[in-house]
Amino acid sequence: MSRLVQKSPSVCVDLPLDNSDVCHKLRLLGQLLSSCFGPTGRLKQVHNNIGGHVVTTSTSSVLLAAISSSQPLLNLIISSIRKHISRFSDCGLFAAFLCVALTEQAKQSGVRRNVVIGVNKHLLALCTRYLHQEDCWCKVELDFSSQNLITLARSVLSSKPGNMLTAKETLHISKLAVQAFLLTVPCNSTGTATLGKTVTVSVQGHSVLDSAVFPGLLVDMPDVFDQEGNQPSSPLCVGLFSVSLTGELSEVGDGIIEVHSGVDTHSQILDQLLEVGKQVVDDGVKLFVCQKVIHPVLQQYLRSHGVVVVERLGVNLMQPLAQLTGAQPVATLHTSIPATAYGKVKHLISRQFGSRTLLHLLPAEESEICTMVLCHRSETMLSELKVACQTTEHVLRLALREPLALLGGGCTETHLAAYIRHQGMHDISETASALECSHTECQRGVEAFCRSLESVAAALQHDGGNSLIDLTCAHHWTLPADEHSEDNLGRCGCGMMESSPSKKWSHLNSKYLDFCPAPVSRDSTVQPRVLDSFTAKVNALHVAVETANIALDVRYIIQDVN
Repeated sequence: MSRLVQKSPSVCVDLPLDNSDVCHKLRLLGQLLSSCFGPTGRLKQVHNNIGGHVVTTSTSSVLLAAISSSQPLLNLIISSIRKHISRFSDCGLFAAFLCVALTEQAKQSGVRRNVVIGVNKHLLALCTRYLHQEDCWCKVELDFSSQNLITLARSVLSSKPGNMLTAKETLHISKLAVQAFLLTVPCNSTGTATLGKTVTVSVQGHSVLDSAVFPGLLVDMPDVFDQEGNQPSSPLCVGLFSVSLTGELSEVGDGIIEVHSGVDTHSQILDQLLEVGKQVVDDGVKLFVCQKVIHPVLQQYLRSHGVVVVERLGVNLMQPLAQLTGAQPVATLHTSIPATAYGKVKHLISRQFGSRTLLHLLPAEESEICTMVLCHRSETMLSELKVACQTTEHVLRLALREPLALLGGGCTETHLAAYIRHQGMHDISETASALECSHTECQRGVEAFCRSLESVAAALQHDGGNSLIDLTCAHHWTLPADEHSEDNLGRCGCGMMESSPSKKWSHLNSKYLDFCPAPVSRDSTVQPRVLDSFTAKVNALHVAVETANIALDVRYIIQDVN
């Protein structure tokens, strides 16, 4: 068919960061991200202009997946951050806001783009080198005491205001998250260890304090279950099926099916299903689980022989159940079931959570599968809490691989900014020579980088207070809006330092004398109150700087408008 309307030529935008519309949208993205940042961040409601589901969140993984832009440069930034989140789960807002801040600061500095990109690369390498040094004063080692892990988990959970948790509830969920994580770590494995899995079950309308963690797996309760008759002295045999057992002809398989005249295909297939039922009964199976639907006649036959039947398990629970029981999912009805395909469970328990009844499958042997039952008062809060707990689990797993954490509450950002400003200014001649730029351009580039880091720490404040930095250890402090004296600021953002009248202060993003941050005096009784994932944050720093450099390096945007 020929075109009814002539095809329009593509639109080409030269130097997009010099375009007022692009800069306005970039600024709006930065404001959107910064307003969600930290424990007191504001929630966002996202919906499209034709109705549909409304998303209420402050979590980067949910927020960035829900928003889109007509501006390609913004989509570049969003997709880059989403890729980081898909790999590390945490520090998405940090990476996104830092990326936008670096881009805006570079534009405001008036320095040539190629010089800013070179300075950013140099300072990123300096940051990475410092963060991996033993004498890095914004880093702590995790000794895997329960308190360290609970602090890390609590920091992740408390940074998501959409959870709507009290301090008591946050601590309770933090302990559960650590407990679930430890249950997935194999104790007696030899060789390469494989972590287990935490399955999350959501229960709406109940107190968060009713949430619990159980070893084993909880699945939806079958209609008929005799708990008294399922307390055996020996493990129960389990049969696991991934093939549909509905008896539908379409479920038999692919290919051509020849049906002779007068043959009742439904009866033939039902006879085949009953043959499967007879074999599993003869083999001593006591728990029959199917990923899909089971024919009512087969269900009745199995239950009449004392077999507990669970159908519609779903694909997501197949792998955890196979790992828990040792069963191999049966994918066809055309062969007899080998004895090696069966698994076992210790016993079955019925558990009640409000209106929801669940069947608890306890492992017969040591297993790294556990179930976290999450309760909350509303659907939105429960959805946010579920995402936060999944992020927490991922962060704890990253800590197992690299047992380090960074000081939270903005202290790492201000400390890094002070360190980079000190080191960058001392190496200014060498850096300027390598980048073939003037000292002034290099200094402005360093200052833009440091101000971007400081603006991330300042973004944690949403209630009209002021952000300060102490001129000794370069930690982040908050002066409440109704306070005018700096004599009693309490503790710094991470909780490691306490204020004193002798300390000198400076407001963030204001000029102060260059200094090298000193280490905090290590008092064994004082532990950080807020920690960030080392692995996730270091990668987020790389993603933010590299994405900002790409954005700064874009000369043309060519967009098809048809």
